[in-house]
Order: sequence, then structure tokens, then C-alpha cells
Amino acid sequence: MSDDNLVEIKDLDFAYDDRPILKGISMQIPRGKVVAIMGGSGCGKTTLLRLIGGQLKPSRGEVLVDGLSVPKLRHDELYDLRRRMGMLFQFGALFTDISVFDNVAYQMREHTDLPEELIRDLVLLKLNAVGLRGADQLMPAELSGGMARRVALARAISLDPMLIMYDEPFAGLDPISLGVIGQLIRKLNDALGATSIMVTHDIQESLQIVDYIYFMSDGKVVAMGTPDEIRASQHPFVHQFVFAQADGPVPFHYPAKPLVEELLGKAAHERA
Repeated sequence: MSDDNLVEIKDLDFAYDDRPILKGISMQIPRGKVVAIMGGSGCGKTTLLRLIGGQLKPSRGEVLVDGLSVPKLRHDELYDLRRRMGMLFQFGALFTDISVFDNVAYQMREHTDLPEELIRDLVLLKLNAVGLRGADQLMPAELSGGMARRVALARAISLDPMLIMYDEPFAGLDPISLGVIGQLIRKLNDALGATSIMVTHDIQESLQIVDYIYFMSDGKVVAMGTPDEIRASQHPFVHQFVFAQADGPVPFHYPAKPLVEELLGKAAHERA
């Protein structure tokens, strides 16, 4: 594994029972960079994050994080590695019965022996970084969607992780909140010296903040490149995705019989 890459995925296959999900995936995630993984729903993006985090094991291939083979780690070794990872779940996934403060403090209390006075200071620093220090005593139900996502981001960086993974961080956000979250992802990654992997459908916001993009389709990497390279790509699927075209390699119509045949019968269709 190259020292320049924090994460390397090599010739990876994964299937649920007999249903292939990922087919020969290879990726390199450089240290200190923000990398996006894009593609249509069901193409295996979130599954890839679960493989990196060790929730799933590949059918074939390698998943290396900081030089460690994730599928080969013992239980205690895997949890040691996960303590150096942060995760922003889709829609935030805050603990609903505890305050904003306690959500951010949760990992500090679980995984460190820090005194409560120091935890308080660290939590307020993390919340200040996302602009919500004054909301520390609110409950998740009292937050807007954008605020909840920012609290979830503060929780994801609570232990200063080397790797931060984002599962659809922009889903359901208004344009202002979306822009705020995008800029926070970029600024916090750089401030922490971390590496970020972002699974997202939001092409326009992502192109403004990421360093590199992998496009997936049908369980395979079909294109990769910098934002400028992706904008200029002539690959049919990438072009359709970037410019939000209704028809292309991903068809508008679900496969069906010709409409005339469906309405008037096969004989009428043949005459037509």
C-alpha cells in the first residue's frame, strides 16, 4: 500500500447471497483529500462504506485502511481502527432522547477516560466549529434539518478522526443548509488534516468541494477524475448524471412492450 493513500480498495467483489453488488472495484483515497463516490441508487455506494468500516466483508479482494487489511482484523483491532474513523449517517441519525451536547460528547465518554470538564470544553469547541455552540442544550426534535446535520458532523469529528465518511450528507437540505454543510466538510477536513469519503447524489455541490470523484454504475467504477475532468467527460452515463438528463444510458422508460401492442394487441401492432 502506498503511504500517500489512506484507503486502498483492490479488485473487490461483494454479493448479498447470490446477488452481486460490487464487481471488481478498485479505488485509491489519498491522505488529506476529499473524495466523492457517485452513482445511481442501488449501485453499491453505501455498501462500499460498510466494507471500509468493517461492517461487511468482501467476497474477494482487499480493503486496506492505513495499511491494515480491514477484513482480516480481529474484533478488538477493528474497534481500535473504528475509533479513528468518523461517520456522518444519512439524515444525521442523532440520538433523539439526549441533548445536542450529549450527542457530541457520546464518543468521548465511551472511548476515552477524559475528565468531564475537558469533555465539556471539547464539545463546545466542536459545536463552535459548526456554528452551533449556542444550541448545546437543545434536543434533536428542536433542530431544523440543516442544524441536525451540523450536530451530526460535530459528533463525527468529536475524536479528531483520520478518516471521515459521509453517507448522502446533502439529502433533504434546503439550498442554504446544503451550501453550509458542503463548506464545512471541506474546511473541517483541511483543518483536521483528515481524509474524507463522501457518498452523494448532489453533483453540483460536490464538484465545488471535492478533489476527486469515482462514478459507479451497476457495481463497477465506470469513470474517475478531478471535478474539471468529470465536467468535461464524454462518458454517456457520467454526462447524463452531471447534466441531469432524463434519458440516456439510464432510460426514462422501464422495459415494456411497445405501447401500441399493449393498448391494441399484437396484431394491430404488427399491422402498424
